[in-house]
Amino acid sequence: MVHQDQGQLVQEVAAGGLPAPPSRYVLKEEARPTAGGVAVPELAFPTVDLQRLAEPGDVEEAAKLRSALDSWGLFAVTGHGVPEELLDGILDATREFFHRPAEEKLEYANRTDDGEFQPEGYGIDRVDTDEQVLDWCDRLYLTVQPEDKRQPRFWPPSLATLLHEYTLRSERVAKRVLRAMARALGFGEEFFLDKVGERGGTDARFTYYPPCPRPELVYGLKPHTDNSVVTVLLLDPDVGGLQVLKQDDDGERWVDVPVLRRHELLVVIGDEMEIMSNAAFRAPTHRVVTSNRERMSLVMFYQPEPHRDLQPAKELVDETRPAMYRKLKAKTFGDGFWDAFALGERTLDFLKVKIDNKDAVSSA
Repeated sequence: MVHQDQGQLVQEVAAGGLPAPPSRYVLKEEARPTAGGVAVPELAFPTVDLQRLAEPGDVEEAAKLRSALDSWGLFAVTGHGVPEELLDGILDATREFFHRPAEEKLEYANRTDDGEFQPEGYGIDRVDTDEQVLDWCDRLYLTVQPEDKRQPRFWPPSLATLLHEYTLRSERVAKRVLRAMARALGFGEEFFLDKVGERGGTDARFTYYPPCPRPELVYGLKPHTDNSVVTVLLLDPDVGGLQVLKQDDDGERWVDVPVLRRHELLVVIGDEMEIMSNAAFRAPTHRVVTSNRERMSLVMFYQPEPHRDLQPAKELVDETRPAMYRKLKAKTFGDGFWDAFALGERTLDFLKVKIDNKDAVSSA
């Protein structure tokens, strides 16, 4: 566990009406979202219909999925089967929770009795040093699957029933995506699901981004890749802020993910899938920028069983494409994520998971 000086919750800082964020949140000039005065273009966004994708004969929808995976590593999904009233209800309940008085929310604080940080609960992300630049967000982080791993003391009653139902529904979305990804590589539908295991873990992150007086100075959430096989996001239906780092022949550039159509979900490839697929599918680096409007999201991270070996599938390793990542336990990778995230590093790099193999092919 890590002791930290939490400081104020971001929502309390924002409520103070300061003309600019305190220095703990201000990025160095070269790291700011508008560094160099370059406008961020909007992503020509891929959308996949999961209902059509489930039909093996729908070649067109399968091609759209593969194109999205190869070019961006994320895509919107329609036809996902999650009731609209559930999506609206859990967003409304999320907003209601974050609008409560601070003393009520702190009943679910992410601190042990000794004041140490723990991932679950309400608060801010882990802070290791006084020099660490803080993100402009508060969050509620919960383990939701397997059910016997839940800690009810962190579950606000107003969210509990909705979150349980949403967990089951969004898990079906993740599994349908994993089946389609397996088919995209020419394997049976259970190829990736078998590697995740029947008791794979799921964590939920509710994130609240208060209005910011100087959005150009801060990150809502620092650049990162996800600790997941796949991630399913329910985004704010009115306010954007998510950006993805696009790599092409012209180098790297940040691109806006547009506000999705109401009741669409977003799927993002995580680090564990990048490892298991031997980089056939890559986890995109993404971040959140702020604005003068409040924004919130609900993100579900789907992970392998902690005792599983995390490594490139042997079917995706051969002489022309050697293994690009070393083997490690899924729990080791998950634990390393928190250290890497606090430092602003990608977990793959922090844990030195990549293999320096000059003969490895750069893309599938």
